[in-house]
Amino acid sequence: MEYEIFKLRFPYGVHFGDKSLEKSNATFSADTLFSALCIEALKSAHLFDEFFEYVKNGQLLMSDGFPFVSNEFFLPKPMLQFHADDDGSSVKKKQFKRIKYVAMSMWDDFIRGNLDPEKELNLEKKIGHHESNTHVAIRGLEEAMPYRVGSYRFSDKAGLYILFGYEKKEIRDLFYKLLDRLSFSGLGGKRSAGLGRFEIFFGKIPEDIRTLLERKTDRYVSLSIGLPMDAELDSCIENASYILEKRSGFVDSADYSDQYMRKRDLYMFAAGSVFSKKFCGDVFDVSSGGKHPVYKYGKPVFIGV
Repeated sequence: MEYEIFKLRFPYGVHFGDKSLEKSNATFSADTLFSALCIEALKSAHLFDEFFEYVKNGQLLMSDGFPFVSNEFFLPKPMLQFHADDDGSSVKKKQFKRIKYVAMSMWDDFIRGNLDPEKELNLEKKIGHHESNTHVAIRGLEEAMPYRVGSYRFSDKAGLYILFGYEKKEIRDLFYKLLDRLSFSGLGGKRSAGLGRFEIFFGKIPEDIRTLLERKTDRYVSLSIGLPMDAELDSCIENASYILEKRSGFVDSADYSDQYMRKRDLYMFAAGSVFSKKFCGDVFDVSSGGKHPVYKYGKPVFIGV
């Protein structure tokens, strides 16, 4: 499988769900991206079937969206246990808990337990910052009702990147075609306000990341949200370190039901989870009584550590 990187820059900021309008995450999960790409593909019926089959069969894989600043790429903090230098320092322990990502330039230090958490946190500050703006709801109301919307705004040289794998050029071209369409529609919430629209730039995979993708070892870190098939579950969780993330929400389809309906809840392994062996995962149907299936992406990209 070939791997590439697309860099996404969001000039107007983003609102990625944090279960509240007033807050926003800085990154998105692969299942969010997959769902948005499916909606774009459905605008041309033949594209959806083609795209879905490539993903379902494991011929196209995608990571979560992770931050970059210039040529510095960040990876999810692995859920590894180790004894860092100065382990007795409560200040350092608190700093380690605050770390969300690990810069590629500091990856080896983290794995060896030698990471300087303050230096890493200072790098993360360069990614961007959270904002909160007041909006007013007027339609159908006697009085204007103000409400606040949280967003995340990236620094000038920062954004999010997607690492994706594909088995042939036609698959890569289709992925770019749908991603390009999505760049105008936007990703995440509050798109009507301009949030979530992005520009795509081709990025070269750093050799350090390529080495991790090709490494065969007894510990693998997931770069995307994922969920094993039933037959894979017992073997993959043995000696694993992971966080389960509840994935839920409403179905974004006017054809699904006459009323706004929720998807079936699914608990998935978050990016950064560590496993002793890889698993394939699947694309799961999370529909619940609607008129058509609703698919949830759960096929991770792994790196070896």
